[in-house]
Amino acid sequence: MVTKVNFGDIVAEVVIKAIKNIHLSVYPPDGKVRISAPLGTNIDTIRIFAISKLGWIKKQQQKLRAQERETPREYLNRESHYVWGKRYLLKILETDSPPKVQLTHTEIILQVRPHSSDQKKQAILNQWYRNQLKKAAPPLIAKWTPLLRVQIKGFNVRKMKTRWGSCTPHAQTILLNLELAKKPIECLEYIIVHEMLHNLEPTHNNRFITLMNQAMPKWQFYRDKLNKLPVTHEKWLY
Repeated sequence: MVTKVNFGDIVAEVVIKAIKNIHLSVYPPDGKVRISAPLGTNIDTIRIFAISKLGWIKKQQQKLRAQERETPREYLNRESHYVWGKRYLLKILETDSPPKVQLTHTEIILQVRPHSSDQKKQAILNQWYRNQLKKAAPPLIAKWTPLLRVQIKGFNVRKMKTRWGSCTPHAQTILLNLELAKKPIECLEYIIVHEMLHNLEPTHNNRFITLMNQAMPKWQFYRDKLNKLPVTHEKWLY
């Protein structure tokens, strides 16, 4: 069941479903609020919960609305694209050969078959970004495994709209946002440490902050740097 609840000047979409706890999310680009609650939860209970989180909700909305966003990518020659935080100019090379991507000092050369659609160009480039992350992440995970005393059995890469990473503690796996391949490598390292430590502490409580401070004293600098960088333009579907 889906309904809406008002608290103050905020309207939240409420989804009642078969879960154990209430979950609150604030979605980009404009800060839409969604609350998921267990079956049978009273609306007044949900409203009280939302009011208790009002300060956090407004802070998240402010951050999302202030964050710079890229213009829509058109996959044209000399269009700007980023790899590990550095700006490159796109060069489209049409040829009757298998698609591939090459990186020079100043250009991303995207080789595609003649008359390839923008969607096809995007898919080829996204697969290349995915491969970059799959090469960069394992050495970082290996570096931090003995330091954090956390064992990660695997990781995956996915295009995500609301978070830079996530973890599944019981499976000892982490998930990385595809967009991280466009950001400075130290931002990727911060997210990896963050998600690895969630295997020790699943919430963002004081213990988790202490663990982050001990492992990576400059983690807040990297977090703020990552969150100030432009994010990809998307058509957001809720």
